[in-house]
Amino acid sequence: MAVGAVGSSNNMGFDEKMEAGDKSGALETKTSETMSANQVGVDESSQNAAEEEEEEVERKIKLGPQFTLKEQLEKDKDDESLRRWKEQLLGTVDLENVGETLEPEVRILSLSIISPGRPDIVLPIPEDGKPKGLWFSLEEGSHYKLKFSFQVSNNIVSGLRYTNTVWKTGMKVDSSKEMFGTFSPQAEPYTHEMLEEITPSGFFARGSYSARSKFLDDDNKCYLEINYTFDIRKEWATP
Repeated sequence: MAVGAVGSSNNMGFDEKMEAGDKSGALETKTSETMSANQVGVDESSQNAAEEEEEEVERKIKLGPQFTLKEQLEKDKDDESLRRWKEQLLGTVDLENVGETLEPEVRILSLSIISPGRPDIVLPIPEDGKPKGLWFSLEEGSHYKLKFSFQVSNNIVSGLRYTNTVWKTGMKVDSSKEMFGTFSPQAEPYTHEMLEEITPSGFFARGSYSARSKFLDDDNKCYLEINYTFDIRKEWATP
C-alpha cells in the first residue's frame, strides 16, 4: 500500500511537470508570435517613415542657379566634350529667339489612349486643366497605354515627370509616377508613351472615378494640373 501510494504520488508529480512544461511552451510561442507581430509593425512604421522622409526631401531639395541657353553654352565653351553634348541636346534650337529666356515653358498638348484593335482616343487638354464632364471611358479588363504630346520652349526643362492619383467614391485607389526626362526647346512636339496597363474588372471596379494629374520638373514647378473624371464600363463607349 505504501509503495503503491508513493508510485501514484510520483506519477502525479510527473504529470504536473508536463502540464507546466506545456503551459511554458505555449507562453513562449505566444510571446514569440507577439514579438513577430510587433516586428512587422515596426517594419511597416519604418517603411512609412522612410517614404514620408523621401517625400519631404523631395519637397525640400534645391537645385543650383538656372542659366539661359546662351549662358550655358558660353559657360562651358572651353570643355569640348561638354559643349558637343549640349549642342547635341539642343539640336536646331534658334538661340537668337530663345537663348535669353531663363524659365522653360512646357505645354501639354494632348493625351492619347491606345488599346489594341481599337482606334486611338485622342483627347485635347484644356489650358486650364479642367475637362468638362466625363473625359473618357475604358472597358473593364482592357489593355491600354497612355501617350502624351507636349511642347518645350524657351529653355531646357530638366526632369520632367508625371504624377497621377485616382479616387473612387472619395477613397484613393491608385497613385503613380512616371519620369519623362530632360528636353531642350524645339518647334516640333515631343511624345512620351507609357507602359501598357490593364483596367480592373468586376462589379466593384466598374463605375465613376475622379483623378488628378500633374506635370512637374526637378524644381517641382508644376506646368499643368488636370482634374478630371472617367468611367470603367463593361464595354467600350460607342463613339
